[in-house]
Amino acid sequence: MSSPALSPMKRPWIVILCAAFTVTLAMGVRQSFGLFLPQMSADIGISRSDFGLAMALQNLLFGLVQPFVGALADKHGAGRVVLGGALLYAFGLIGAAFATDAIGLHISFGLLIGMAQSATTFVVVLGAVGRVVSPEKRSGAFGIVTAGGSLGQFLVVPLASMLLGDIGYHQTLWIMAGLVALCGLLAIGVAGRTDTPGTLAAEEQTARDALREAAAHRGYWLLNAGFFVCGFHIAFIATHLPAYLDDKGLGIEIGAQVLALVGLFNILGSYVFGRAGDLLRQKYVLSALYVARSAVIALFLFLPLSHASTLVFAAAMGFLWLGTVPLTSGIVGRIFGIRYLSMLYGIVFLSHQVGSFFGAYTAGLIFDATGSYNIAWGFSIALGLFAGLVHLPIADAPIRRLEPA
Repeated sequence: MSSPALSPMKRPWIVILCAAFTVTLAMGVRQSFGLFLPQMSADIGISRSDFGLAMALQNLLFGLVQPFVGALADKHGAGRVVLGGALLYAFGLIGAAFATDAIGLHISFGLLIGMAQSATTFVVVLGAVGRVVSPEKRSGAFGIVTAGGSLGQFLVVPLASMLLGDIGYHQTLWIMAGLVALCGLLAIGVAGRTDTPGTLAAEEQTARDALREAAAHRGYWLLNAGFFVCGFHIAFIATHLPAYLDDKGLGIEIGAQVLALVGLFNILGSYVFGRAGDLLRQKYVLSALYVARSAVIALFLFLPLSHASTLVFAAAMGFLWLGTVPLTSGIVGRIFGIRYLSMLYGIVFLSHQVGSFFGAYTAGLIFDATGSYNIAWGFSIALGLFAGLVHLPIADAPIRRLEPA
């Protein structure tokens, strides 16, 4: 695959669609992993904390390699990175199908798939989209791509649930591997390097300069703190909510319904928050989103639990699920420009995945120790309020010497 600079003839809608469908497949498969917990834990003989650790390692690796993968995409083009990630993702899913103990699951589900996801999801493809879309429409375009992840959750999670019931988790993992391999074909649509014209200062800036500049910016660290909370929320709910509902007597089937409904409503939420980022101050929209998450979780816990209340919770959380992505990446692009967007957003996404590690793993530890998820739910509420506060003081004006976004 060639790696010339993105051609002026490459239409933005082609890049947006290929990026969105790549995220649809990669994130759709990822969001179904919580459904595998009951069958895999029983067949392999592992605890919930063992499975939670595999998911936690996956989330951690997903974040740890993001800055490096983002830098590779900035230098060599998103297409090559997505292709390599798709192949590694499929290999990891096949490895999980052959796992016979916790260590095998940690290597396949954890390490391999974690690294693969970093190359097939938001950081890499949003960088490609940001370079072909005008600044005033960038947040909305990011919202469309983010909605692709929700569409995948809506479509793939029910498919995985049906397959798990009909053919078991081994064959289901093979089918999931075939789906993510399709991302390799979509890589053609996002191929191209990062040679984006800007001001002289932006063109002469090195990656090291960009890192130094971001490290000195207080708002950049506040974005990292806020995105940690987003990761905690999403990993905790996606990994443990199906089991939580099953413990409460609602059955494991409702877990698939809930995750699918989250994906459906986040299609709307991602687009709405992406457009809101084009029209309103992004940091204020982010702050309101996190506070709303805490309110929704609190209501879910304090109201009587039922099938109906669970579906309402899923719809509300779905609307708030990934609206953070276009807003957070939009602020990074606004402040620092898009020359090193994949790398700089990759570092912020690392914080998201550290939060995901704690959301997936500590919730399992808490359950194993107490027999309940109550403490984990309480952490989720408190962290949402914290994130609502830390975004307010962010100085989000573009740095003048960079390309204004």
